[in-house]
Amino acid sequence: MKGTFTAVRMDENNKDYVQAAKREHALYERGNTIRSEFDRDYTRLINSLAFRRLKHKTQVFLAPTNDHVCTRMEHVIHVKSVSETIAKYLGLNTDLTAAVAIGHDIGHAPFGHHGEDCLNAILNDNKDNSIKTAGGKKFWHERNSLFFADYIETVQDPNGIERNLNLTYAVRDGLICHCGEIDQLSIKPRAEPIDLYAIKQAGSVQPYTWEGCVVKIADKIAYLGRDLEDARRYHIIDMTAYRELREIVAKTLGADFSSTAQAINASTIVNALVSDLCEHSSVEAGLCFSQKKFDFLTELKKFNIAYIYNHWRLVEFEKYATLVIKTIFDMLLRTFPFAPSGKVGLCLKYFPQLRDSFEDWLVKHSNYESAGTFDRTNALHYDTVSVFDCTNEKSYIKCIIEYISGMTDQFAIAIYNEIISF
Repeated sequence: MKGTFTAVRMDENNKDYVQAAKREHALYERGNTIRSEFDRDYTRLINSLAFRRLKHKTQVFLAPTNDHVCTRMEHVIHVKSVSETIAKYLGLNTDLTAAVAIGHDIGHAPFGHHGEDCLNAILNDNKDNSIKTAGGKKFWHERNSLFFADYIETVQDPNGIERNLNLTYAVRDGLICHCGEIDQLSIKPRAEPIDLYAIKQAGSVQPYTWEGCVVKIADKIAYLGRDLEDARRYHIIDMTAYRELREIVAKTLGADFSSTAQAINASTIVNALVSDLCEHSSVEAGLCFSQKKFDFLTELKKFNIAYIYNHWRLVEFEKYATLVIKTIFDMLLRTFPFAPSGKVGLCLKYFPQLRDSFEDWLVKHSNYESAGTFDRTNALHYDTVSVFDCTNEKSYIKCIIEYISGMTDQFAIAIYNEIISF
């Protein structure tokens, strides 16, 4: 029913609003109050560099050159659209929903989930290498989105000083708790705030707000249908797969849904699932689908795994993506330790694109000091936390991992080509 969740929406009338709107530091004021706290978070996220780079990051098909194939940024916009539709109908806070949705993947690695697996494998090979603020021993993009929001991404204040995003608790919570890979018929928010860096596994903790729960579900609704459309565009779904897809529809949806292949697309899938979710959700039951639509969602995910995500062409490209990421990591690892000062410039002198980019990263996010006469810290007016210790190998390894995680597909490939070219 429309407006069912109005009483629990996260706004000034909610008993948990003070915690939800809490920031680690006081936010500067601009002399007006035309935006809500969550709306301010939204604009801070869309102005971050990590958000801008999403347009050249993989959603499913790696390093896409086809303008009509979904990238990570387009996926994020789809999630925002689906989330806001649900939140608006149910009576939830659309400002909070939009902020969580637009920022939920800012920590995603290049080359999609495979890139995430590559960085995780590198950390597992260096099992003792972690620092507290970087979020533990393993790499997973939900926690990395929180880490980037807290420590990496910046916006300029009214005086032109680069400062960290300093988002509200509810938005930060939504970033790390957005994992949509867990198959659940119904979800509800958890009751208490927690230390977000104490979360050790993706999907293990529900979001703190109903709005965060909406984004978690919308993430799955948005990607399944669009991934199917892109697979068709690349002609990787054969007639055997189409027959199985029609069988899934017939088995789970029956007469409610057309069985023609053309009708099973992102638009019809999103409409069917969103309308069903809105109809069956309540504060008492949680955000939930009917059993029939939930079965359809589950079977469609299995179909995509079998015929899209594990397709041999993607698997072949993943081998190349692994080589790209591992080569960049190994190259940068060779620059440690930093003695004498400026060794990064010396060791990378034949790779100017990598040298300049990585040195800028170090100046902004670590205790590294450039050997040159140009003081980037003062010139660029950074007021950011020094996250990484370049004199400590464990911290330096995490520094490399985070640097690579921020790359776009195209930039990672360009750096790889620079490294292997003579």
